[in-house]
Amino acid sequence: MGMRFCILGSGSAGNSALLITENTRVLVDAGFSARKLSTLLAAVGETLERIDAVFLTHEHGDHCAGVEGLKKFPHLQFFANAATARAIQRGLSHQPNWQLFETGGRFRFRDLEVQSYAVPHDAQEPVGFRFSSGIDGDLFSPRRSIAVLTDLGYAPQNVHECIRDCEVVMVESNHCPELLKADTRRPWSTKQRIAGRHGHLSNAAARELLATVASPRWRRIYLTHLSRDCNSRPAVEAAFADVRRALNACEFSIVEQGQSTPIYDL
Repeated sequence: MGMRFCILGSGSAGNSALLITENTRVLVDAGFSARKLSTLLAAVGETLERIDAVFLTHEHGDHCAGVEGLKKFPHLQFFANAATARAIQRGLSHQPNWQLFETGGRFRFRDLEVQSYAVPHDAQEPVGFRFSSGIDGDLFSPRRSIAVLTDLGYAPQNVHECIRDCEVVMVESNHCPELLKADTRRPWSTKQRIAGRHGHLSNAAARELLATVASPRWRRIYLTHLSRDCNSRPAVEAAFADVRRALNACEFSIVEQGQSTPIYDL
């Protein structure tokens, strides 16, 4: 069995993804209530009882709101760096089974090799992850890698390194600059934060990242964390049209708010 991956939800209403290997099941972020996570997992034939751990990118509610309700599942381990764990802990009524890691370090959890990467976002110490499993050159269990990059204002060099040698990349394509500028629901200060270097990637910025790295190993790209008000599927499709043509062997999935994806087998 190789790696299996799906996105349970993405966007300001909540973020969570499911990663499965032969011996391990983990969530990346838990931005929905425990009840909602149970429903989302059931739709792909999984349960919270079968999840082994939750990996947390940062402390914003749309990525960690479910941690409180997951106290009903004491077997769960929660992986975060110390700054993120402290920030989340302040809002909890219980002490989760924290497993702390150093940002930028590499460690193992069961049959998963995990590498964290510092990313620029307006949180305490936000990270992206690269998850790998399998053995290089093995016919039956070849090495496969998935990069998960949710919230970041721009893509520094370490982000390029994170996604280069992966089969699957999940990256945000949050907003269309023109739609953000025209939005009347958000104050100017919020627009500046979103578009700033510690905010969120625009369609153009995400497109530039993928066009620059353009790895021949990529099999599937998930474009995620789309703003409901300041982005649209047509805007994303237009922004990535040339990259999709150039990477014609790679599948692209645009994941809108309220949408889950089928399980993808690497």
